[in-house]
Amino acid sequence: MKEEEIIKDLEKYNQTRLINILNKVDKNTKKEIINEVSEINLKELERLYENIKNTVEVDVGELKPVKSINPDKLTKEEYNEFENAGIDVLKNNKFAVVIMSGGEGTRLGYNGPKGTFKIDVEPRPKYLFEIMADSIQRANKKYGITIPWYIMTSNKNNDEIVNFMEEHNYFGYPKEYIGFFKQGELPLITEDGQLVIDENYKIRKAADGNGSVFKSMRDRGVLEDMKEKGIEWVYIGQIDNVLLKMVDTLLLGVAIKEGSEIATRSVFKDFPRERMGTLCLKNEMVKVIEYSEIPEDMIEAKNENGEMLFGESNITCNLFSLKAIEKISLKDLPYHKAHKKYSYMDENCKMIEPVEPNAYKFEYFIFDSFEFFNQISIVRGKREEDFAPIKNKEGVQSPETAIKLYNDYWKKQKSEMI
Repeated sequence: MKEEEIIKDLEKYNQTRLINILNKVDKNTKKEIINEVSEINLKELERLYENIKNTVEVDVGELKPVKSINPDKLTKEEYNEFENAGIDVLKNNKFAVVIMSGGEGTRLGYNGPKGTFKIDVEPRPKYLFEIMADSIQRANKKYGITIPWYIMTSNKNNDEIVNFMEEHNYFGYPKEYIGFFKQGELPLITEDGQLVIDENYKIRKAADGNGSVFKSMRDRGVLEDMKEKGIEWVYIGQIDNVLLKMVDTLLLGVAIKEGSEIATRSVFKDFPRERMGTLCLKNEMVKVIEYSEIPEDMIEAKNENGEMLFGESNITCNLFSLKAIEKISLKDLPYHKAHKKYSYMDENCKMIEPVEPNAYKFEYFIFDSFEFFNQISIVRGKREEDFAPIKNKEGVQSPETAIKLYNDYWKKQKSEMI
């Protein structure tokens, strides 16, 4: 598009602040901004802005609790049958893992990609990427294989992550089995619908959430690479869970035996208002409702035994068949908005530091993909074995809580081997 056409588009979609900035900058800066705008779908951005006003309404009457498999209640024969089905996939080199690491450690007070964050675990401190590498290496050694490992980065942190992994020799993982790919981005929008311009005259964007993993795998050639390798099953997890079971043979076996294209591990809530997405059935299909969107009467609902009716929670430990990922990659997942505080350039090219949230970022959530499938297998995990996330600097889900869970888990594993 020509510059005149882009200016007309900005006028059409009421981007008055950016138009005023363009009138005040030099020719080179103006050209750079225009080039950035040319890559943005302003019509889609307007639709997102209009949807900000919409509130999410969930009809509790349509919801039912999900059923999950509790490994503790399986017979030894049942457990082994599931495990062996999963192990068979591994030994036939039909399995790969994806770690989502597009975010930064902002909430941790850490300036850098989360995967490069080091925690003081026993017997020595480890980086989060190192913990993931160790996890996959254990499976490689146990089953005599080498699992393809893909890492999803973002435009903001890709170079830093690639350089970090190179500097640390990929923590002993074979380089030829590791692939990097970037997730997408979406522009931020202010409360009055304006694009956010940063101090470098760039349109401020943010990574578009973990749900973008499917389209990113398709667009960046990862799906084709997996097909060429004969991959049939892919485990997708988050970098910040230090107890993440990257190679979950039980979950894999359950999916195969139940004929599911997706399987997920859950944990049961400790208390009704715990800030975790809730797994439930809507129209007999598995759905996850974010903690911020759960209706009051659903939070407190109990079954006939006085237990939480909707306590099964999503912890982003998900397994997908490659066919499922291909299907999802062609679908449009819904956007979720987050109200955040961002510095911005005003129409006089002056930087403003807001004291309150002033703009919205938009994300896809990976669990929204569940709604495209009639059946999903759910295996109930244990917090002390499966879920030790690092999201906050202090308090719940912090390095302190994750370190304790990690150390306790491995102490128990060692004692059981004696």
